[in-house]
Amino acid sequence: MSDTVGLQYVGFETKGAVHEYAFTLHRNGGASSEYFVSIANDAFVTHCVRYQNAPDIYSLRLHREFATQTDYPLSTRFSITDAELADYQYAHARKARPAYTHRQDEPS
Repeated sequence: MSDTVGLQYVGFETKGAVHEYAFTLHRNGGASSEYFVSIANDAFVTHCVRYQNAPDIYSLRLHREFATQTDYPLSTRFSITDAELADYQYAHARKARPAYTHRQDEPS
């Protein structure tokens, strides 16, 4: 994939029970390919993922697909799995902060 110029987000559509995000991969010489990544609407409703995190999740998935191929992926459609969502949540979880406690000095 040395001739890759860029992956461009094109937009999304709600299609039944999924959100489908479209991307175009632009290559040198004007060639391009379209890729689609979907995620179940329930993932957003149940707060497994926030809408603003979706582009990052999709981008990570596409980059993984591109990294595992010697050429461009044969498939143009991918679905985000529950396992991928769990991995994303774990990797981006906020570190637990200790509870704030107010210390009162004892009178002397």
